[in-house]
Amino acid sequence: MSALPPEDFTPPYDPAGTGPRDPAAERRHETAPDALSGFTIGVTATRRREEFGALLERRGARVVSAPAIRLVPLAEDSGLLAATQATLSGPVDDVVVTTGVGFRGWMAAAEGWGLSADLGVHLSRARILTRGPKARGAVRAAGLDDHWTPATDSCLEVKQHLLAQDLRGRRIAVQLHGEPLTEFVGDLREAGAEVIEIPVYRWLPYRDIAPLRRLITQTISGAVDAVAFTSAPAVHAMLGAARAENLEEPLLAAFGGRVVAACVGPVTADPLTSRGVRTLQPERARLGALARALARHLPEHGVTRVVAGGHRLEIRGHAVVVDGELRPLPPAPMSVLKRLADKPGHVVSRAELRTVLPGSLARDSAEHAVEMAITRLRRALGAGGVVETVVKRGYRLACSHEAGL
Repeated sequence: MSALPPEDFTPPYDPAGTGPRDPAAERRHETAPDALSGFTIGVTATRRREEFGALLERRGARVVSAPAIRLVPLAEDSGLLAATQATLSGPVDDVVVTTGVGFRGWMAAAEGWGLSADLGVHLSRARILTRGPKARGAVRAAGLDDHWTPATDSCLEVKQHLLAQDLRGRRIAVQLHGEPLTEFVGDLREAGAEVIEIPVYRWLPYRDIAPLRRLITQTISGAVDAVAFTSAPAVHAMLGAARAENLEEPLLAAFGGRVVAACVGPVTADPLTSRGVRTLQPERARLGALARALARHLPEHGVTRVVAGGHRLEIRGHAVVVDGELRPLPPAPMSVLKRLADKPGHVVSRAELRTVLPGSLARDSAEHAVEMAITRLRRALGAGGVVETVVKRGYRLACSHEAGL
């Protein structure tokens, strides 16, 4: 299935759905300190996880950090050393630089091995193609000349640029960044090129996978509203950890339901899209753009809006906005509220409400567990008349459903 609409094409934040598009209002909402209030977002990043988490928290999100992968230290990476030596074994015609940080890491590792001078000379004699402005800046900072950069920051466009030429007999070094470019490299080889893959920043599973296991459980149970991925290896790591616990299919089902799989770009999203999961992707593959895409998408598509007992409610992930005031809810009352809001105004029996209660509460007697959750819900909402008791039948929201509120 295709990705969810990119951020530049998501409808503006207009809950009523009646106003004209206002780009300035959209930008204000995307950066507002409360844009993500009431939502919980899982972050699987290792590198720059604090930076990305801060971007989400500044918008009010509750962040669950669960690093999925770790980097192999460059100086200890025998694969990178072997690829560097292969590069130096003969003239190189073309060099493809995919990321600035990866290129700088390669140069730093070569210096540690005493190979930086030879590598610099080799690269200076090659035609250097950079995927985007950051890669181009890193090449220039190393004192080298870049020869071509696509307008789209796309590896696909770089590949098409190369394939438009006669590659037979050409020796091409391709700098990778964490994940293989299987199709890219395969197409160049099929066109007759000798390709040297430079595996900068290889990934391994994170040493402590307990946080990732917890995030998998939270995703399946709906305790998080979105999971953000910044690399394809992180997606593979999460799916692999779920598979080891026989939870891969429930995890994919959760991503196909209410939990948003947010990916920084199409390469990151590929392990999910190839399994039929729709993903949220920003227009540009940047962390800031991903945070803005979430700040736009979740308040529009991750809420239920109702009027109950004369009060306006906006039900979010772990909180409800009551007449404009954000009120966090514990898991049990929130589960009950969401079930009541599935069919506003309809009576839901105590037995049915018991089935949505988390953990030990669901094992208590139906009467006690449900009544306790209802009492806590009413107290947390603060507004009277929202939840009505229907004698001998159950409970209902005193409301009419108004999806366009």
